[in-house]
Amino acid sequence: MEQPARLTATDLACRRGDRVLFRGLSFSLGETKALQVIGPNGTGKSSLLRILAGLLRPFEGKVECNRQMALLDERLPLDGDLSLGRALRFWCDVDGIGFLARESAADDLGLTNLLDVPVRYLSTGQRKRAAILQSNSRMAGVWLLDEPLNGLDVDAATEFQQRVAAFLAEGGIAVIASHQAFDVAGLERLHLADFAA
Repeated sequence: MEQPARLTATDLACRRGDRVLFRGLSFSLGETKALQVIGPNGTGKSSLLRILAGLLRPFEGKVECNRQMALLDERLPLDGDLSLGRALRFWCDVDGIGFLARESAADDLGLTNLLDVPVRYLSTGQRKRAAILQSNSRMAGVWLLDEPLNGLDVDAATEFQQRVAAFLAEGGIAVIASHQAFDVAGLERLHLADFAA
């Protein structure tokens, strides 16, 4: 039987150049739980997500997670010169999943009529939805979301928050770095200023 989802950070510190941004940061999240990371620009919100994702080595501390993670940040890993469909098909091949499953998810995200459009012509909101689709191709159990509402209109932002709430209800875990209020039930908040070095 599979163990419940768990993401734990223990005594994390982040160093950028000669400066330690934060130190002694710990938290533990189980399934259906979400954490919003709050702090001014330059305090390390994006760096924390990259540490959690394993893309950046912590200066101190450790991260333990028993599920795959999906990172959604400002970097859209889709070739701007390809159509959205061809760019997504590339990642289907890399991830070893069928494109039909991706097409079904594209329909859910309102992207089906954009599959022939070059990625570089997508609006900010469309690019964000494409990033959601691409970043979670393997049905990751933990979503790491870096300023996910930036560039979204009110309806799109509401829809995105509903999508995160549904993911949590299915047993997922989310860590959200955002300046903006985020509306999901039971959201915990972590102020990075409390861990400033």
